[in-house]
Amino acid sequence: MAQILDGKLQAATIREQVKERISAIQDGCPCMAVVQVGNDPASTVYIGQKEKACQFVGIDFRRVALDENISQQDMLAEIDLLNADDSVHGFIVQKPLPAQLNDHEIVSRIDPRKDIDCLNPYNVGLVAEGRGALLPCTPAGVIALLDAYEITLRGKHCVVVGRSSIVGKPLALMMLNRDATVTTIHSHTIGMADFCRQADILVVAVGKPNLITADMIKQGCVLVDVGINRLDGKLCGDVDYESCFEKASYITPVPGGVGPMTVAMLMANGLKAWECR
Repeated sequence: MAQILDGKLQAATIREQVKERISAIQDGCPCMAVVQVGNDPASTVYIGQKEKACQFVGIDFRRVALDENISQQDMLAEIDLLNADDSVHGFIVQKPLPAQLNDHEIVSRIDPRKDIDCLNPYNVGLVAEGRGALLPCTPAGVIALLDAYEITLRGKHCVVVGRSSIVGKPLALMMLNRDATVTTIHSHTIGMADFCRQADILVVAVGKPNLITADMIKQGCVLVDVGINRLDGKLCGDVDYESCFEKASYITPVPGGVGPMTVAMLMANGLKAWECR
């Protein structure tokens, strides 16, 4: 029977640590901005969560609301304004973006020192080399959650299901930097279940409800579910929680697992951006 990796509890600890460090600052406080293009309801909810977290830890929060029909040129101009604004120490561009906008060009335009989502290619390169100050929030949250429960990565076979630039790819690099042996699998992998059964630590981040079932993991596997899906009106992850709970040694719930850790690590990045300014 699995022990629950309580992301809510550990995220609260991180927020308290960030709050304590910010309260000791003598010459101002960090400021974080979030750029929202359009009025996507889910994005509005997520931004609200970030604003609430900022208020708790003592980070000034700004919401930059832009029209959903904004051109690429005007969007880049908005990024340039934030880059040049010394009163803003870190900012993110909330996803998803409208189809007319080039996401890669936009994140590449963000000043790496203010890139608290860690999506600028320069910062991605630093992550690959194991020397990034600002780390991608969800992968960093996964690592921090494992650390909190003293689950070592060194020498372990970690299998990452998913290869997105936000979670899968950077997490694989960060695990390699912790001396893990890492296998990344994805939708075109032949024999996905066979790879999953080899994992000492299995991280799933694909956005498919209940993709991973108990017959796809080995006894005692550490199971980290990054997926957030809505099924029959309820939130669920990429892991069939009920069946895997009996077989895994540790497991993250959805909600209450990796999600809170992502927001907590964003707060930590907001503080780092201030400290490294």
